Amino acid sequence: MFDWMVWTTPVTVFFTCIGLMLAGMTVWELKSPTTMRKGFLPIATTRGDRLFIGLLTAGYINLAFIGLAGKFTTWFGLEQEPSIWISFVASMAVLALIMRRG
Repeated sequence: MFDWMVWTTPVTVFFTCIGLMLAGMTVWELKSPTTMRKGFLPIATTRGDRLFIGLLTAGYINLAFIGLAGKFTTWFGLEQEPSIWISFVASMAVLALIMRRG
């Protein structure tokens, strides 16, 4: 059924983190209901809104990195494509920033 997907370690870690975040956010919301607040995002958001926006941003960062990895090799004169772990760390940092300050 999942033969068409390439389940590499970074992909598995990425989706596992998303699942754990969703479960954690559900428990957090049940224990402490959220209130709307305004951070650097141009709208008032709840924790769930910020998680959704952060996950979309993380996904786009990973897709952009995958699309540009071959170009990075040429632009920076690398011997091989950069590791996908770079985009994973960058996307999780952006997600944390959006969750905390967004």
